Amino acid sequence: MDDETFPEEDIETIVKNAITSTLSDHMYNPKKVNDWINTIVDACLKELQSLNRPFKYIVTCLIMQRNGAGLDTGTSLCWDHLKDGVVCIPWENHTMHAILTVYGIGLNIDAADVE
Repeated sequence: MDDETFPEEDIETIVKNAITSTLSDHMYNPKKVNDWINTIVDACLKELQSLNRPFKYIVTCLIMQRNGAGLDTGTSLCWDHLKDGVVCIPWENHTMHAILTVYGIGLNIDAADVE
């Protein structure tokens, strides 16, 4: 894989490991959600940084109680689809839903022709 290519498979593995290791043995608890989110996001950012790839990363995490309520989300992006990328991983157990999204923005910008 080219170092400038968005590492989608690596990111999926990182995200799944972070979510599973943090949430898999827990029931939804609103008092712990902020700590869980911080743990998941911090673990993802640490692992993403260790990839040493030319990207800035944005990580979002949503955890909500599984109670039959609906959730609709949307994203609109204006970027270079050849260099930038996004990975969105849904996860659930019998008491909660989680959605973790990682956006990667390529740092290698082609030099503009200046006259």
